[in-house]
Formats: sequence, C-alpha cells, structure tokens
Amino acid sequence: MSRHKPYARKIRLLKALRGNRRVPAWVMMRTDRRFVRHPKRRHWRRNKLKV
Repeated sequence: MSRHKPYARKIRLLKALRGNRRVPAWVMMRTDRRFVRHPKRRHWRRNKLKV
C-alpha cells in the first residue's frame, strides 16, 4: 500500500485497528464467559478489509 494515504482511508484503517482487540476480561467475567471470542476479530494475513 502506498505511503501517502488519503485521510479518510487512514481513519478507516485506524478504526479497524482499534476494533481488532480481544474481548476485555471484565466482559468475560460479567457474562460468565459466554463471550470468550470476539466474532469480528481479523488477522492481517487471512481476512482483508474493504477499504
């Protein structure tokens, strides 16, 4: 990908980066471990973004 990105694309990439985190431990505790996995986790090599 190019070094100089449009600002809107950079914002979308940052949103995807922030959304790619694990489920917090306090959520697991509060829900009695019903939510252990994050359903929208993305790996950089397996799933690509439509940016």
